[in-house]
Amino acid sequence: MFSPPDTTAEVSAGAAGPPGGASIPPGAGGLGRRERMLLAAVAALLAVLLFWLRGGLHPAAPLERLARQSPDLTTALNNGRPTLVEFYADWCEACRTMAPAMETIEQKRRGALDVVLLNVDNPRWQPELERYAVNGIPQLELFDAGGHSVGRSIGARRPEELEALTTALVEARPLPQLVGVGATSSLEEAPGAPAAPGGGGAGSGPSGAADRPAAGAASSLEGSSAAASAIADSPPPAQPGRHAAIGPRSHG
Repeated sequence: MFSPPDTTAEVSAGAAGPPGGASIPPGAGGLGRRERMLLAAVAALLAVLLFWLRGGLHPAAPLERLARQSPDLTTALNNGRPTLVEFYADWCEACRTMAPAMETIEQKRRGALDVVLLNVDNPRWQPELERYAVNGIPQLELFDAGGHSVGRSIGARRPEELEALTTALVEARPLPQLVGVGATSSLEEAPGAPAAPGGGGAGSGPSGAADRPAAGAASSLEGSSAAASAIADSPPPAQPGRHAAIGPRSHG
């Protein structure tokens, strides 16, 4: 008597694969829980690394770090340490160029010197802008350990110049005779004599740097007739300086 074929055996044979072929183990087509967790951890690590590299290589990163950790101006001028104040702006190319050297100075002199950054676009610092006659940036105001103004620097500075300036501040020595650096005069030293805002500026002092142009590039805050008038009233410079004119600043 004819019997029908055993379909169950045929299906089992077909599931096992073609004759002579290798069988596919269960779950081989996907990832296990452990593998998925490992891949997720690697992806997160790569994302963090990429974020850090992009921030660390950005030209403005040192400037942003300095601004974030900058101490309060009043505190810095009253804590018994000399102070280096920089007037800056985020859009100032010269400020960003000088920032790595400024950050190195801050780290090296931490505890012996305060580095304070004041953003000229912040309306909070308008009184300081007027007091220290800030018409171009970067502008450095130098204070001794007693909080007294001892000098001013106009324009970008090279690392070795910043080192010389801060060494003089920390060691309470006279400022180096650099182009664009001048000593300020206290109002008490010359009673009745007219003084510029901020007690003098780069155009005063015995160093001879008074009548010289600033060393390095500086961004002008006022591209107006006031700047032209100041240049017209000043004596001829001893050597040509570099001054990058820019448009008026905006308050943000």
